[in-house]
Amino acid sequence: MSKKKDLTIVCFSGDFDKVVAAFTMATGAAATNRKVTMFFTFWGLNVLKKEQGRKFLGQGVLAKVFNFLMGGGNKLPLSRLNFAGASPGLMTSMMKKHNVATLPELIEAAHALGIRMLACEMALHILELERSDLIEEVEDVVGVATFLNESEDGHIIFV
Repeated sequence: MSKKKDLTIVCFSGDFDKVVAAFTMATGAAATNRKVTMFFTFWGLNVLKKEQGRKFLGQGVLAKVFNFLMGGGNKLPLSRLNFAGASPGLMTSMMKKHNVATLPELIEAAHALGIRMLACEMALHILELERSDLIEEVEDVVGVATFLNESEDGHIIFV
């Protein structure tokens, strides 16, 4: 019997539906006894922010503007048919109606299943975010070289 390959998901999108898909794949893989790592970079970092609303984070003017406009995990837009920001809420209510795990539930499940959540060091520097700006479930802040070394034996999926 062959060993199941590890899975790494590079989450660089901040779109609600893509983040939900990334966490769904991650939790599904972990539930089938695969080692799973999620690496969040640029817009993907948005889902990991401790502050869920729009906050002026960072030191410089541009960083503050970018972080304010990005919002937090509850401000993720739908990639299509966002309807001025109303669609993620509508999608969440549809998920609940059909007993499908919501994004906060998927994040909680990922943590419970031992999925490693890593934040991109370079993206944190560019957006002037600190480790303390991220949720507790984030295991570490790493650079690309560390991420690649830790992911070399598995499948890498970009979302």
